[in-house]
Amino acid sequence: MLGSLRFRLPALFLLGIVLAGLVAALISIRFFQSYNRARAVDELRSEGGGVVRLYAGQAGLETVPRKQLQGALGGDSIFWVPAFRGAKLYQGLPEVSSKELGLDIRRLRESATVEFSRSGVKYLAVVRPLSLGQNNLFGALIVAKPLSQLRSRSVTLAERLGIAFGGGVVVSSLLGLYLSRRITNPLRALSEAADEVAAGHYGVELPPARGSDEISHLSTRFADMAAKLAESEQLSRNFLMSVSHELRTPLTAIRGHVSAVRDGVIDDPALRDQSLEVIGEEAMRLERLVGDVLDLAKLDAHRFTVLQEEVDMERLSERAYAAFGEEARKRSIDYRLAIDAKPVILTDGDRVLQIIVNLLSNAFRWTPEGGRVAMTLSAENGAVSVAVADTGPGIGAEERERIFRPFWSRDGGGTGLGLAIARELAVALGGRIELVSEPGRGSRFELVLPAL
Repeated sequence: MLGSLRFRLPALFLLGIVLAGLVAALISIRFFQSYNRARAVDELRSEGGGVVRLYAGQAGLETVPRKQLQGALGGDSIFWVPAFRGAKLYQGLPEVSSKELGLDIRRLRESATVEFSRSGVKYLAVVRPLSLGQNNLFGALIVAKPLSQLRSRSVTLAERLGIAFGGGVVVSSLLGLYLSRRITNPLRALSEAADEVAAGHYGVELPPARGSDEISHLSTRFADMAAKLAESEQLSRNFLMSVSHELRTPLTAIRGHVSAVRDGVIDDPALRDQSLEVIGEEAMRLERLVGDVLDLAKLDAHRFTVLQEEVDMERLSERAYAAFGEEARKRSIDYRLAIDAKPVILTDGDRVLQIIVNLLSNAFRWTPEGGRVAMTLSAENGAVSVAVADTGPGIGAEERERIFRPFWSRDGGGTGLGLAIARELAVALGGRIELVSEPGRGSRFELVLPAL
């Protein structure tokens, strides 16, 4: 609990608030003490000047009225320091010696600020010289204020700051807890979801992201990652099922015909040749399947080598077209080839043929009997294109990107590698595959290659 982010966040937040509050309070008290002392000194100087003027303005020093004196002092204490033995004031003011002040008043020309103790009371005082005539120093008057009054003001300020500080700590604690929960709750959900994903359970659900902060962005991206991992796992599972099925079918046929030939079940030479032909076709089918998997692995690892040779696109298109002529005849499919140009380009002819064959294979797979498949070769604007159009079920907008992913199949059949390999090969050759489709109205795949 103590080591969790949920505890440390508000603790650090509160610690920062407490430290900042203490520093601010100490600085405030220190400034207030300095200000309070400076203000008290100014008041004492003003009062001391008034008292000196009252005494010096009278020819007989004993005639200063006490009411005027108290009005000048404003309630502060007044002391008298004689400059020489025998100097007396007739107002009954208590005397303070120069030794008590730690100040030689005979050298005093202007007011001085001192601290001294009297009867157990510490005073902050201003000493003003009192002269009779030009240079006749008679003594000094002291206007003093008990230091306890200044400290009481600081204590009052400290008490009020303490109350405000305590309230601030309470508010900060509540705010820290709120912010901590707001931050850590999504993080805890992400942590629990990460544990589920690490355990292989990709179907995790996260609370909807609120706002556009970093945690919301992380939550959204984590949900996307989990969804892609789930999809990847499903694709891998589909691939294993598809490949096992695709491998088992030709292997079963090969094993059956080999057993029949080996055991002498087939005596007729014509039937034996037919069995050998089936074995050869199924072996080629296995070879194509393994070749597709290897091609995809090489393309993903960027270890695919592309050859450069002059390729007659007319002859290559006719060759690809002829490979599906028999299937079109058997299924009564209207199968057509249109040659609008006869370009010769520098590329890898075998890979271009593989792309076109994959596009035609996809078209024949989804075109129903009696449908139509059209292949068109054209060249314009510095590009050569081979388009394959069919009258199949068409492809919805949500599936147009998905059909090019490896191991994905709309009906769960096949390996789902044909279109994925075709697009990767097209990119490797410097071209692209464009798709135009509408549900219920067929699809049109177009291979576009640079003419130069």
